[in-house]
Amino acid sequence: MKLTVRNLMIAPLCLFLSGQVSAQSDVIRQQGCDTKSYQTSIDSLKQIYSNQGYSIVKEASMTMESQYEMPIVVPMNEGTWYQFVFIGDPGSKLYEVRMFDWSEKQVVYKKNQWGEVDGNIISYNYVPKTTEYHMIKPVQVNKSKKKLCGYVLLLKKTAQAQTETAPR
Repeated sequence: MKLTVRNLMIAPLCLFLSGQVSAQSDVIRQQGCDTKSYQTSIDSLKQIYSNQGYSIVKEASMTMESQYEMPIVVPMNEGTWYQFVFIGDPGSKLYEVRMFDWSEKQVVYKKNQWGEVDGNIISYNYVPKTTEYHMIKPVQVNKSKKKLCGYVLLLKKTAQAQTETAPR
């Protein structure tokens, strides 16, 4: 085989590209799940918050594993009123949501247990002090199922609704 400059350039390029392809297969991608069992709750919450002047920023169903946090990174703007909702599998025994600012300071912690009034729904409002990314980490614990379904909804108060309800 005759070594040429072209062959010497192609070999490292092929190795580089094959490494890129294998690295991409190691990426964990969020997968949706079936939320039919609590779609009524989702629709009711959307209607309630819409009537209060909130609009949807992000929403997603997500496959979760029992006892493992599912990190969600979202940009938030200083002074904007946000509402976050997490709905866990109705059969789980424990539900928790932690929110961290970009400096990794925990700014919200909510916990529900099965049988409580709120049950599998955790909801809270939040107004960031600075414009930055925040990480939200919902988790649920279920002793009988490993794979669970969760649903998250992030809403923000519209500018008009914010000025109407702002303290004077």
